[in-house]
Amino acid sequence: MLKVLMVDDEPDAELLFRQNFRREIRKKRYQFLFAQSADQALQLLENEKSPSVMALLSDINMPGMTGLELLDVVKQKSPDLPVIMITAYGDAGTENDAKKRGAAQLVSKPVDFTLLKSELAELSEKSSQ
Repeated sequence: MLKVLMVDDEPDAELLFRQNFRREIRKKRYQFLFAQSADQALQLLENEKSPSVMALLSDINMPGMTGLELLDVVKQKSPDLPVIMITAYGDAGTENDAKKRGAAQLVSKPVDFTLLKSELAELSEKSSQ
């Protein structure tokens, strides 16, 4: 099972992901944890009682610490943790910046869940090897 931490300040994001991954969650392919801020995500990642996260999905534009700043902190602490950035403003500059900082992928909103599922399946295969 791939444990994924999803970080997005929009309250609807959790519901959207739960709906789009309901079959995979039911079949125990994925377990999702949700955070509504970068600070909350860092607390979840540092919490020893929390299940070990194998992938991080993060919105870029959030109040307080941005997704790119979160990416920097996560990559310092856990360089091998795959991070997929999600943005409503998917331009080449943002994508290059995210990749330079260590993002595995940049996904534009509205999220193409078929594409995202294939990205996560790849990560899941790599983590099980």
